[in-house]
Amino acid sequence: MTTAITNATLIDGSGADPAHNATIVIDDERITQVGANVAVPTGADVIDAGGRTVMPGMIDCHVHMLYHPASLQERLLTPPTLQTFYGARNAKATLDAGITSVRDAGGTPQGFKMAIDRGLIPGPRMKIAVTALSQTGGHGDSTMASGVRVRALSGLGPEWPENVVDGPDEVRKAVRSILRAGGDFIKLMSTGGVLSPSDEPGHTQFTPEEIAIMVAEAAAAGKTCMAHAQGTEGIKNAVNAGVESIEHGIWLDDEVMAEMKRRGTFLVPTLVAPIWVLRNAEKAPGSVLPQSVRKTKEVMADHTASITRAIAEGLRVAMGTDSGVGPHGYNAEELEHYVACGMTPMQAIVSATKVASECVHIQKDAGTLEAGKYADLLIIDGDPLADIKVLQDKDRIALIVQGGRVHKNAM
Repeated sequence: MTTAITNATLIDGSGADPAHNATIVIDDERITQVGANVAVPTGADVIDAGGRTVMPGMIDCHVHMLYHPASLQERLLTPPTLQTFYGARNAKATLDAGITSVRDAGGTPQGFKMAIDRGLIPGPRMKIAVTALSQTGGHGDSTMASGVRVRALSGLGPEWPENVVDGPDEVRKAVRSILRAGGDFIKLMSTGGVLSPSDEPGHTQFTPEEIAIMVAEAAAAGKTCMAHAQGTEGIKNAVNAGVESIEHGIWLDDEVMAEMKRRGTFLVPTLVAPIWVLRNAEKAPGSVLPQSVRKTKEVMADHTASITRAIAEGLRVAMGTDSGVGPHGYNAEELEHYVACGMTPMQAIVSATKVASECVHIQKDAGTLEAGKYADLLIIDGDPLADIKVLQDKDRIALIVQGGRVHKNAM
């Protein structure tokens, strides 16, 4: 089946100036032609964009699809199977928001990814970390002061390997277990965090030796590592060990930014995540741990300042939201904050398309609108280059196509 989208204002995701009166030709799941001088093939189904913006489907490099804002009581009362159904709802909400691909940073097993691939549920194309490795007492260790461990999903069986590990031997086995469970990336916690019960965001976690083992074991399987990294020393340990992407980056200094730029390390800011922590706490008092509310308020200004400097220095910023901390389907709000930190709207779009595709290793198939790539695209009723917030309004996303299949058509 051949489809031609005509009369488009084309933002192709590469950062090039928009092309007007462009045509995109789609055969089955892939683009075959795109540009301003493309003829419509005989017999093609034609969608007239009417001058609207056509752009790639967006890519979120940091989500937790099976998680959503919930009180401790609700988490304790939710069986894993029920959590999976919540995940299906979250996946649809994410695709409805124009996010056609994601990297899940922990919590989502291989079977859920397969369900989307097989068309059993609608959702974004997925790369998964399965779980996130933590040292004892680290950011991913959900043991409370009472000694009760709120396992969430990690350690519940072969689809969710044990994530709390210490020392070279345990770390090595854990990485291999995650790869066996279908991990596309290895996620590790090289610092403390905001939502963890027993550490601080600036705390350094895992030794350089432990992180180096993770990187080496991942590389042996052709995979790379991503690090939850907020404090300066933990960021440096991760970057110097060869971790490919730094998540959050609250306290970047000049030294580590220079090293990230030299290596081409990605930065995934998740600026909207702490905003959602405070929104959740205000909406449902008591639903967020009091120490997490305190830590959130303490880091927000530094987080914004750090990302502002990183953008000015030209680091490879890939869009990521930490959705699951906040509700799913509001991903595009992240881009508004990048613009506030110094990006142009076009740079923000590229962070969610071309750069994001490179960060999650799908650049051969997605991220830009080019012949040979998947037909993952959006038609926007408005100009995101004039106002990046247009992308937050789902009613202004007139068409969502994923792999040549129309998910939404409100033309």
